[in-house]
Amino acid sequence: MRRYALRAGVVLACLSGMALGPAAPARAAFATELSGLPDEFTAGDRVATVSAVVSRTDPGRCVKVRWSMVLTVRGIRLDQVKVDRVEETGSFPLEIRTDGDVARLTDRQLDPGTLCPNRTVTARYRLAFAEDVTRGRVTLAAEAYDANLRLLARQTATRSVVGPDAPATPTEPTPESTPPAPTEPAQETGEAEPTEEPAAEVPPAAGRPVAQSSGFGVVQAAFLLGGLLLFLGVGLLLRLRHLTRTAGGDGDPEPLDRWERPTGPRRW
Repeated sequence: MRRYALRAGVVLACLSGMALGPAAPARAAFATELSGLPDEFTAGDRVATVSAVVSRTDPGRCVKVRWSMVLTVRGIRLDQVKVDRVEETGSFPLEIRTDGDVARLTDRQLDPGTLCPNRTVTARYRLAFAEDVTRGRVTLAAEAYDANLRLLARQTATRSVVGPDAPATPTEPTPESTPPAPTEPAQETGEAEPTEEPAAEVPPAAGRPVAQSSGFGVVQAAFLLGGLLLFLGVGLLLRLRHLTRTAGGDGDPEPLDRWERPTGPRRW
């Protein structure tokens, strides 16, 4: 009996695994995409139409879809954003709930289309931003639910929002205008270099030594004056010596022996 119970348990486990196995692929068979997204949204009168598309590839039964769009803004306010859910018959009623910078827009009714294998259901949204928006970012998250509010698939995308005058100074032209900016300072520095070259030439002229700036300086004059005085001194000394010798020669004719009598030969 125990062997039969064990075999029965193994068979039931295998059957339960076979029954639960397809459940995971069924959930992965749904996919959502966002189409029509621009590279960036422009504020003002420009309206962008974004489509959320859900598809399925499993062979399951057809289901009805309820769409919910989660809108998250940064750098702008929710009251600066206008969203309209549209169908072929016109606007589609929405239930809007906000929490800070996040707003959830959920369809009040099920989508008119039916999601079947290898088929798609599309929801279209028209987005516009107020003219006073300068720059910000918006994140769109499209969520597809079934009639029992079971999430089938979700897709998220983030885009920048620029003001109406932003095309004059977009982020792409900025790198193009940036290279001229360095070249302009380079040209200015190139123009400043000629002005600096004369300035560089002036300091050597002003900083030259006095001996180089004039042909006859104070030092040369001092040396010349000293040489002249030395020459005059030597000349005066030679003149005095000459006068002394002349005075000595004139006194020789008046010897002292003129007062002496001539003596003759003495007699013994």
